[in-house]
Amino acid sequence: MSIPTQWTPTHGDPYRPVPYRPERMPTEESLARAAELRERMGRRRTVRQFSPDPVPEQVVKDAIACAATAPSGAHQQPWTFVLVKDAEVRRRIRAAAEEEERVSYDGRLGEEWLAALRPLGTDEGKPHLTDAPALIVVFQQRYWLGEGGDKRKHYYVDESVGIAVGMPLSALHLSGLAALVHTPSPMRFLSEVLGRPVNEKAFAVIPVGYPAADCRVPDLVRKSLDQALVEV
Repeated sequence: MSIPTQWTPTHGDPYRPVPYRPERMPTEESLARAAELRERMGRRRTVRQFSPDPVPEQVVKDAIACAATAPSGAHQQPWTFVLVKDAEVRRRIRAAAEEEERVSYDGRLGEEWLAALRPLGTDEGKPHLTDAPALIVVFQQRYWLGEGGDKRKHYYVDESVGIAVGMPLSALHLSGLAALVHTPSPMRFLSEVLGRPVNEKAFAVIPVGYPAADCRVPDLVRKSLDQALVEV
């Protein structure tokens, strides 16, 4: 597993603004792009049945790079993305996740939660964790931990990482791949399996791949714009 270069957050540095002058897009082009994006994103579906076929690794890395452009509290970028390709590591993650899920589905979740999940057709089996050729495991950094043991608090961590997770989902879909946000609970096993430092807490697992040839998804209906939008 490659070790990322140590990064030091800005802290107490003076405000140094730089010019930002993006070219203004013509209105007609803006409207056309927005309509196309809306139509393409409207076809995005969460997939739980993956083909084992390999995917272009650079597409996945570019999606992670998109995630790393997300805004964050005080620009502290409190995230780590672990790309898991090794089949044995994916097997270990699946085994640990299914052990936790069995406990959850056997009573830990409660009937109200189970009722909410029923239309999705989920259960304790998580074959997507080994069928998909790649997993992106997202960790949130509750605080910055320097090489010398120095600590600095991070702010708005949940909000920052939540925004960051949404961006690769869009990037992967627009690049022709499918994905799923999987949140086994509890997720402490991910830190153990992947050897993450003490300042990191698992946030989500995102299997990535092509949909299986016989892939099926729940027959669900999204809110319309009128139902989701309030104009004031």
